[in-house]
Amino acid sequence: MPFFTISRSQLIPVEPEDFRSEKELQKLIEENLGPVFNCRFVATEFSTGEKHAGRIDTLALSEDSNPVIIEYKIVESSDLINQSLFYLAWIQDHEGDFEIAVQKKYGSKVKVDWSAVRVICIAPNFRKYDLHAVQVMGANIELWQYRRYSSGALYLEEVLQRSYLAPGTASGSTGVARKNPVMVGAGRKAALARKTNTYTFEQHVDGKPDGVVALAHALQEFILGLDSAVVEVPKKFYVAYKISQNIICMEVHRSKLLLFLKLDPGTVRPLPPNARDVTEIGHFGTGDLELRIGSMQELESAKPLIERAYRHVGA
Repeated sequence: MPFFTISRSQLIPVEPEDFRSEKELQKLIEENLGPVFNCRFVATEFSTGEKHAGRIDTLALSEDSNPVIIEYKIVESSDLINQSLFYLAWIQDHEGDFEIAVQKKYGSKVKVDWSAVRVICIAPNFRKYDLHAVQVMGANIELWQYRRYSSGALYLEEVLQRSYLAPGTASGSTGVARKNPVMVGAGRKAALARKTNTYTFEQHVDGKPDGVVALAHALQEFILGLDSAVVEVPKKFYVAYKISQNIICMEVHRSKLLLFLKLDPGTVRPLPPNARDVTEIGHFGTGDLELRIGSMQELESAKPLIERAYRHVGA
């Protein structure tokens, strides 16, 4: 898709340009982890030790306190997928090393959630074989394609949505003998992690009154309909809806839904009667604006704020 600037009703093409080095791209993302992926920086060029002899480009902590691995390439290369899978397998076997790095950066009170490991690959392009390989393995790998422009703009697009597959949906062993053993091993480990840690939307609504279940399904349908890139990520205590970061987190209670939107409550005026500022109040999930939804009418009234939160995260 061509990129233009608008000048007096004229469309002026903006030329793409390359980064001078992978380090330049890496430094840019590391310094902007918050606005781009809503992550906290942990370490750069993190050594995996003499035995594994590797360096993870970027380690971070997600907004859900999950470990995050980020790898970069400024040219199209399948090595990016192989490296990322190698580091995914490594970090799942070296949880202590990552937790020590987090504690050095943020103190001992920060707890790491190992229910998922987020792996982000950033490159100018990905081959169709790379897309197929990641889909077959079912690992939680995000493939992000970028374009840098001479105007100073940077465009990021997720070209393969995160799998977050239900247990048992990963592919079987067909053709395993012909695959890279590192990729196969990491894929199996990711599948095992899903079987032991994955939660579902149905678990959150199971046993709840019909009215609340209907509200939860109506919210699910609305927010997933905003954009095909929106992903539903059920956690133990809530269901998150996200693109590069959480847009909204939903708790399902017996009499209502509690929604936590990624919006600054100070910018919402007037504050609805069913809303409150929870910036300084502990709660599950992420988001500083809480909405209590007990009826379809309240859900309808909340939709403009949900759309606003969706736009706020850069959609």
